[in-house]
Amino acid sequence: MTWSILARDEQGQLGVAIASRFFAVGALCVHTRRGVGALSTQALMNPLYGPAGLGQLAAGASAQEVVNHLTNADAGRSQRQLHILPATGSPAAHTGAACVDWCGHLLFDDFSVAGNMLVGAGVIESTAQAFRDAAGQPLALRLLAAMAAGEAAGGDKRGKQSAALRIHGDEDYPALDIRVDDHVEPIAELQRLYDKSLERFQPFLACLPGRHDATGLTDRAEIEARIAAFHSQPRSAR
Repeated sequence: MTWSILARDEQGQLGVAIASRFFAVGALCVHTRRGVGALSTQALMNPLYGPAGLGQLAAGASAQEVVNHLTNADAGRSQRQLHILPATGSPAAHTGAACVDWCGHLLFDDFSVAGNMLVGAGVIESTAQAFRDAAGQPLALRLLAAMAAGEAAGGDKRGKQSAALRIHGDEDYPALDIRVDDHVEPIAELQRLYDKSLERFQPFLACLPGRHDATGLTDRAEIEARIAAFHSQPRSAR
């Protein structure tokens, strides 16, 4: 019922984009952890995979070992789809034999794409190609371009409803976590929300307390100056 892409960039950021003809696909499918990895559980999803899988990655297991452990312990594995991208190392995936056609996954060095209940293999192939073609752009823009290409290739064969985008950098909280839970054009709406986030949300988030500054900025004039400086940069540098 879903397709998604997990990716990482040279700065160590992790990103996930996902879409489905199902309400609030970003609520329980998508999981990330700073310095550990990203995971998406799909088809007849198992939300328990998220915390357990990231915990195993954090303990030193490879993505393939995590996939094996989670699915081997799950009697419903034939109806599950799962892919995992660690912060370092190769991704891994599982597409159960009982997942609804079209279903499958693609694994690359620094990203993975998986989907089920799609119009055909061209959805994830187009998603992957668009992500590669957008090399050099910010990770969020690459993911949005990838999902738009997958939708143009047919997307979920039942139609459209929800989408989500998450970027996780060097903080314990995401740098960006936006969702479209119910919309006639969820990926276009996700792009609109991303553009809106550039106005104040993204530069403001950089002023908040974090791992390297437990207080963050509290001077409102300085915060406004940081926001202005953010907007003085070209979009490709944000």
